[in-house]
Amino acid sequence: MNDLEIFNRLQSLIVSRQGKSTGNSYTEELFRKGHDHLLKKFGEEALEVLMASKDNDSEHVVRELADLWFHSLVVMTYHGISMSDVASELERREGISGLEEKSGRK
Repeated sequence: MNDLEIFNRLQSLIVSRQGKSTGNSYTEELFRKGHDHLLKKFGEEALEVLMASKDNDSEHVVRELADLWFHSLVVMTYHGISMSDVASELERREGISGLEEKSGRK
């Protein structure tokens, strides 16, 4: 299996749950609670990655990164952004110095 397949399958599932209200889906609940809630959850997950890394616990870092990536996909879905959109941006940056790329942003 291609590693990106899981991200595409997961985002498809997230998209299918956006706007639904069956009452039994964490993803549906995230969307129902709105944009501010999505951002709060994303921030919490990012902080949990930092704390796990600070504790130097690789297994915990992996679990927290999985949570962060999931919440990243939820935020992407909220904004109508696909994995292809992000992959295209990373491809555009390939071979460009990070310092150069950052200085060229608006």
